[in-house]
Amino acid sequence: MNFQWYPGHMTKAKRQMQEDIKLIDLVIELVDARLPQSSRNPDIDELGKNKFRLILMNKSDLADPKMTEAWTKFFENKGYAVVCLDARNKSSMSNINRVIMEACKEKIERDRKRGIKNRPIRAMVVGIPNVGKSTFINSFAGKAVAKTGNKPGVTKGKQWIRLNKNVELLDTPGILWPKFEDQTVGLRLALVGSINDQILNIDELSIELIQYLKTAYPGVLKERYEVDEAESNSDILLKIAENRKCLKNGGELDYAKAAALLLDEFRAGTLGKISLEQA
Repeated sequence: MNFQWYPGHMTKAKRQMQEDIKLIDLVIELVDARLPQSSRNPDIDELGKNKFRLILMNKSDLADPKMTEAWTKFFENKGYAVVCLDARNKSSMSNINRVIMEACKEKIERDRKRGIKNRPIRAMVVGIPNVGKSTFINSFAGKAVAKTGNKPGVTKGKQWIRLNKNVELLDTPGILWPKFEDQTVGLRLALVGSINDQILNIDELSIELIQYLKTAYPGVLKERYEVDEAESNSDILLKIAENRKCLKNGGELDYAKAAALLLDEFRAGTLGKISLEQA
């Protein structure tokens, strides 16, 4: 498969971000904890240079804890503040305000010396589609202030959101980069749902997932679906269809239904805590 997806509104959104960045103190970048590097847009580093930076490793409840710990150290060593969280869980929001204030303490001190008090930190929230930005904003604000959805492209325009006396957030649409230089990056993004499923071959995608799981997490498929992992990937998918009774009207095995089931269960964390890349 060749992974490309860059709707026209994303070009406009990137141009808008280049304008808005002048108003910003802090860039809060959400990444998917299962693929922290692949779910970063390389354009963000250029857009956010000379700004304070915070990386939120979202969906960390779905990721391999050992990999998440390694990625946290990786980003901290590069100078980023890092918080691991599940944006759907409000309790994981508790220390983010503290981290924001700590990350921006130099700016707060400069303001104080100039006699500027209680000016809120202005933060831009960025991230690729479907990484959980709107869910994070709503959990952080404690109310529904941003539209959410489990498909990419829900946020279409920018909006300023006053969270508390300390922080104002600028929400932005998710941005994918125009071309994946490494198709493995595209594959990983497709596996977690950051690329619209409707333009993908789900059967091929599930075969790729089976291959990865056999290599990186041996035993997971056997335990969940009672399959022999020594068999070919396509035979394993057929066995999943058989064991889960994925059938067409005439009783024939439904390969496509089994493929979709496997992807859905991986994305939901039903297969366990699985990361798609190593630090």
